[in-house]
Amino acid sequence: MSEAMLSKVRKLLAKAEDPACTPAESAAFTTKATELIARYGVDRALLAARDPATDPVGDRVVEVLAPYARDKAGLLVAVADPLRCRCVRRREGSGFAMHLFGFASDLERVDLLFTSLLVQAAHGLAGTAVPAGEHPAAFRRSWLAGFARVVGERLRAAEAGAVARTGAATGVALVLADRSHRVASRLSEVYPRLRTAAPRRLAGSGFTAGAVAGRRADLGGRGVADGVGPERGIAG
Repeated sequence: MSEAMLSKVRKLLAKAEDPACTPAESAAFTTKATELIARYGVDRALLAARDPATDPVGDRVVEVLAPYARDKAGLLVAVADPLRCRCVRRREGSGFAMHLFGFASDLERVDLLFTSLLVQAAHGLAGTAVPAGEHPAAFRRSWLAGFARVVGERLRAAEAGAVARTGAATGVALVLADRSHRVASRLSEVYPRLRTAAPRRLAGSGFTAGAVAGRRADLGGRGVADGVGPERGIAG
């Protein structure tokens, strides 16, 4: 990511991470930052189509720590999937090691967004009261699920918008499809026997409140698995 664009995105994310940020301000930051990071992804993909050395396929491991490690891992997947990265979740102590596969520019975008969204989610949870009589952990897990769901939807829409604005004449849709295929192939080479986990069931009532927070979050931007036996992965 160019230093100029990176600086803009970081400033927008920093504002969104401020607990004093109002919903209206956050919405304004979100619109601009999301456009920047989505446009960057398309630009880098088109550049790499002409010169593959500028954006190689790679991987990295992101540690996701307790508390709520599984829920944080779900947020990482919600960010990675729309940005054409793939994840495998491996149990590591009380948390997870998330093995991400993607092109260098997309992994960079995922890292930047996920780091900021963890902070934004923590502020959102801290400012949301647990309903009387409800187990706090159950409420917070469902809150995080709602937050992640909406973040993923918004990122997917932003990526589609960036593609549409670029235009069919550039062949960007074919370029992105090829990139997704190459990432999937790389993951299959490393994890040839992935299996998908069963859908998770959450009992808390915080999903709607988390979804509302997800709509406000500044974005400046699925099988998951334990690491026992064959890995189960999220194919995004």
